[in-house]
Amino acid sequence: MHAGDRPGRLAVGVLGAGKVGSALGAALAQAGHRVVAASGVSDASQRRAAERLGVGTSGPEDVVAAAELILLAVPDDILPGLVAGLASTGAGLRGKLLAHTSGAYGLSVLDPATREGALPLALHPVMTFTGRDDDLNKLTGISYGVTAPEPLRPIAEALVIEMGGEPVWIADADRALYHAALASAANHMVTLIAESSDLLHRIGVEHPGRMLGPLLGAALDNVLRLGIAGLTGPVVRGDAGTVRKHVDALILTAPEAADAYIALARLTADRALAAGLLKPEEAERLLDALGGNIWT
Repeated sequence: MHAGDRPGRLAVGVLGAGKVGSALGAALAQAGHRVVAASGVSDASQRRAAERLGVGTSGPEDVVAAAELILLAVPDDILPGLVAGLASTGAGLRGKLLAHTSGAYGLSVLDPATREGALPLALHPVMTFTGRDDDLNKLTGISYGVTAPEPLRPIAEALVIEMGGEPVWIADADRALYHAALASAANHMVTLIAESSDLLHRIGVEHPGRMLGPLLGAALDNVLRLGIAGLTGPVVRGDAGTVRKHVDALILTAPEAADAYIALARLTADRALAAGLLKPEEAERLLDALGGNIWT
């Protein structure tokens, strides 16, 4: 394949037929590409390869040999070793597209394979995957964090669009910060909501999700439309007394949650102050309630 070409119908190999790999492989198949091989160690991965991709599992070298586009959909900690292993074994990488799905890594993790003639891409779907049947439906309209050498950008863009997504170009040097932003929003949100649900359950709220759902839906809508201007609650109101009550109650009931509350309240106050939503004197009262200095 020439680097500037738009991809035609490709033979696709999936290294790691897990939740992400099987969903993206199926999306590429729906776009008209052919999934010809997949690898997977766990029983679940082997089942997904058969059910979603219509292939059995084989070794990584066999997947590379059969494919023109190799999708590396393995955990971040495994990715560097996998790439190095493929490059060192002399697998036929020359002229083949090698695309990983990691958010944190850019192109440098593919350097050993690139030196062997592979064409490197980083295509990270901005979505959570659970392994359920609806994973494929989640791909429609999502963003992909894409990093590619300039000559390969048309190929990367075409592949993402064919999977129903929107390519968003991320500079190679910015991949770690890009992924930190996503993980902070999505992963930490799950932890915060689970913690809030547990606290409500402790005081006898039978269905915390029913209570939190409308509130969280409104808060998410506010911040996505308005940014920090959509902030509500005691911190932006400068209600230091209420914040102190929160801290005291959490220290007695869930000390580990109190530490997180204090850290997030400080960050909230800092952003509210910088945006002009909080007066300096209100910020000082909040500092006392939180037991520290916002600016340190």
